[in-house]
Amino acid sequence: MSRIDELLNTPYWIVDILPAQVAKGSPGQYFTIEDFFLHEQLAEIKRKHLNVILKLNCYMDISLKGELNPPPERIRAVMDEEYVYILAGDSMILSEPDDTHLTVFNPDDRLLELLMPIAAGEGLFVWKP
Repeated sequence: MSRIDELLNTPYWIVDILPAQVAKGSPGQYFTIEDFFLHEQLAEIKRKHLNVILKLNCYMDISLKGELNPPPERIRAVMDEEYVYILAGDSMILSEPDDTHLTVFNPDDRLLELLMPIAAGEGLFVWKP
């Protein structure tokens, strides 16, 4: 089993535009709002995701497609175009080019301590499903 496959089976946290998971059957119009964000604000949300990764990289090494600490332009290009796993220590961050959240697998206390204020500074929330 590859390291990525192992990490996909670990506990995970979400970095999202919403402060908590929307409960099934919740009132409101979650799917309509999500569709709006996907079509009207996705570029801005992806910029925030990139900023989170770049700021984390100031404090810790990251590996993207086997490259340790790639230049910011390369990180941006890959995150904009591909479904990508970003390794950070014993953790992994999944970025999808067409989604409004990041998934953080197997985060340790240090990563969460960094991630929470960085995400908050970008107007994002970190929560455990």
